[in-house]
Amino acid sequence: MTPLEFEATHESGWAELESLLRETPRELNAERFLVLYRMSCEQLALAQARDFPEHIVARLSRITSAAHQIIYRQSEFGLRRIRAALLLRFPAMVRAQRAYVAAAAALFLLPALAMGLATYFQPDLILSLVDQGTASQYENMYNPKAESIGRMRAAGSDWAMFGFYIENNIGIAFQCYVTGVLLGLGSIFFLASNGVTIGAVAGYITARGFGGTFFPFVATHSAFELTAIVLSGAAGMRIGCAVLMPGRLPRLLALQTAARETSFIMFGAAAMLLIAAVLEAFWSSAAWVSPTAKYTCAAVCWALVVLFFLRRPHAD
Repeated sequence: MTPLEFEATHESGWAELESLLRETPRELNAERFLVLYRMSCEQLALAQARDFPEHIVARLSRITSAAHQIIYRQSEFGLRRIRAALLLRFPAMVRAQRAYVAAAAALFLLPALAMGLATYFQPDLILSLVDQGTASQYENMYNPKAESIGRMRAAGSDWAMFGFYIENNIGIAFQCYVTGVLLGLGSIFFLASNGVTIGAVAGYITARGFGGTFFPFVATHSAFELTAIVLSGAAGMRIGCAVLMPGRLPRLLALQTAARETSFIMFGAAAMLLIAAVLEAFWSSAAWVSPTAKYTCAAVCWALVVLFFLRRPHAD
């Protein structure tokens, strides 16, 4: 879609939102206002991602900013602030940056698959990444006789593991994001290296005959955890691209724009990692839950994640 076609297609919605902005709060149709606001947010993200002419971006920035101020200064909308960021801006920004998301997914998944197959057929390859003691610990963690699957021996409870998962996963996501400022190379490195590590562990555990416990363990929470890591890497690559190729904007302004866009992605990724940590600590590790139940729950979670990012706001 060209900028002219984009503007012609959405002009009526922008004009309607501008008209609603002139109304008093008591006269405002709240539901229609919110629909137009979230659509304009998504269109702004798309216009910025496609580097549309400045007058289009400026107009959308102006009306979404004005609508934002009205929404969040009204008490009736106050509780919707986090909801709007997570349920509207987050998926809208992910869709707008889908090229980076696709690249990040490939950088993560391809090394994971390659290393997983290599380690499955040659288990000793795991020692190129970890020492023998750590490899043995992996085996103990996924032994069907373990009291809690996936729990390290030093961890005393599910709550302790919950804290560990939060710290570890947030750290990985943060690495994938902030190192993107190094022309995107840091994000590329951490995506690929984490893919290699995860693939190696999966291949090694499967080769040792514990795939029947490993895959039910990772199936559910990985819907949120792996997606969040990929999105963090994609956000970092967007930052790197702004530094490397700022386009018609000054490099600092391009970086600020990219940081503003990706902040919603990182906010959403953090929420996904919190969900993943809860599932991993209290569901995935539960030995009393059957593999069938875990796989069923995993299928539901993966479907929800996909639908969450594919859905579009409705105009009515």
